[in-house]
Amino acid sequence: MSSIGPASTALRLLLAVMALSLMTACASTPPTPKKQVYDPLEPMNRSVYAFNQRLDRYVAAPLARGYVRVTPEFMRDGVTNFFRNARYPGTIVNGAFQGKWSQSGRDTGRFLINSTAGLLGLFDVAQHVGLERNEEDFGKTLAGWGVSEGAHLEIPALGPSNTRDVHDIPVSAVTNLTIYLGGWTVVLPLYVLDAVNTRARLDTAARFRSEAALDEYVFTRGAYRSYRNNVIFEGNPPEVDPFDELEDW
Repeated sequence: MSSIGPASTALRLLLAVMALSLMTACASTPPTPKKQVYDPLEPMNRSVYAFNQRLDRYVAAPLARGYVRVTPEFMRDGVTNFFRNARYPGTIVNGAFQGKWSQSGRDTGRFLINSTAGLLGLFDVAQHVGLERNEEDFGKTLAGWGVSEGAHLEIPALGPSNTRDVHDIPVSAVTNLTIYLGGWTVVLPLYVLDAVNTRARLDTAARFRSEAALDEYVFTRGAYRSYRNNVIFEGNPPEVDPFDELEDW
């Protein structure tokens, strides 16, 4: 009797997502965000946010700072490049989902160059031949299909999201090549290294939030929305200030 491994399950999910994309017409412009964040689940979100902060304070932040102390910067840059390259098939696929065929083709070239000449992505060789990194994900794809951002969500261990962007989690998992590198004894340490390296890169921003924000939850919620609007509208978001609600503090 054969068993179905995580790789087979992931491939089936990706095929289902691709089939869905072929049945869905691409919208030319994402829906304009509302003036304020829609957060009907705020009490629950604040509880999850508090849990995430404790997890960060006692686990993630100490690991990240220890990692920085023992790992030279050039090695951390290589780790960052490796995981960005491993996740890059998601950018290629979502570019195609959004009808960006030329960009998706260039991104495929970028991925192939970095995976070979760049030694599995440790070095970003492609940028030196004019193939710059793009940022596409399934949340952005859904926005292009006309799906609104929905309600704000705080995801345990993952942080802020919303009811549109949360659908990117399984798609990103499927299109991340680290899931296909072996069993969980290989994959899990790689995911931990990716998480620690990412937390190390965000340490300055985390310190700034803790020092500057009167209400860290509201600040983080607004910062996430501002970041996502910038990604979805490709650097030209509508005139919506996600920090308007801070005026009450």
